[in-house]
Amino acid sequence: MDALPQAVLLTRAGLVTRVNASAARLWGVPQERALGRPVLEVVRRHTLETLLERGGELELEVTGRTLRCAATRTGDQGALIVEDVTEHRRREAELREATAVLSHEFRTPVAALRGVLEALEYDMPRDLSQNFVRQGLQETERLARLVEDLAVGFRPTRARTLPLAEAFTRAERLLSADLHARGAAVSFGADHLVRADPDKLLQVLLNLIENALKYGPAGQRVEVATAERGTWVEVSVLDRGTPIPDTENLFRAHTRGRAATGQGSGMGLYIVRSIVQGWGGQAWAERRGDANAFCFTLPGVGGLGL
Repeated sequence: MDALPQAVLLTRAGLVTRVNASAARLWGVPQERALGRPVLEVVRRHTLETLLERGGELELEVTGRTLRCAATRTGDQGALIVEDVTEHRRREAELREATAVLSHEFRTPVAALRGVLEALEYDMPRDLSQNFVRQGLQETERLARLVEDLAVGFRPTRARTLPLAEAFTRAERLLSADLHARGAAVSFGADHLVRADPDKLLQVLLNLIENALKYGPAGQRVEVATAERGTWVEVSVLDRGTPIPDTENLFRAHTRGRAATGQGSGMGLYIVRSIVQGWGGQAWAERRGDANAFCFTLPGVGGLGL
């Protein structure tokens, strides 16, 4: 019994007859001192005392740990087994979070592929259809990279030097249908050379611009501003929506703003901050005049701003 990782406590007529080494560590009571004492004096929780009396299973949160407790009774004898499942629950939570992140990231290329396929249903000039095919292939490559991440874990970022305008052009093309449907427009600031993973940078831009279109006024112009900040480049997405209280809370996982409507995972801004922190930058939101500004920084390429 002393070799077991689970805490084991045995009783007879409500008194402790044995505790193993793990139980002694868990409850801070030497084995010899626990013998012959009432259960409550050892476990110091009425919940566990009641569990021993009735039998069954439950989980307890104790000082930051998750304990899975099981009790059985036979006549006046009882056994309580307690297992620390904190690490197991943490891994489960990480898996749920990773699944939510991947689900969110898959949404954009899948939507883009759907748009391409719908467009190709109609007769059009060959050069235009070829352009749609190229877009579809580009998004298929993004999906393939996401599948790689899912299969072998998240690999180091595939960073390269690129002009921001390249990411802006891709984002505007992918958002063109949404912009047209909303009667909205997007403008982009000055170009800069930066160092980033192009797909991750695109994901950040799409998340922020899509949010601005969803929660800002209809028919607005979304502004994407840029500025040099020492060796970093700051990108800000501005909308003319109502002021947002407690903007910091929006960057937490599974959190949505008070004005959010419809379905949503609450993962968009969490993903944005996670990606940006991955390349050493910062992501935040603030009020600038009459606009909400969602901002992030990324490494610039010194002296090579365009």
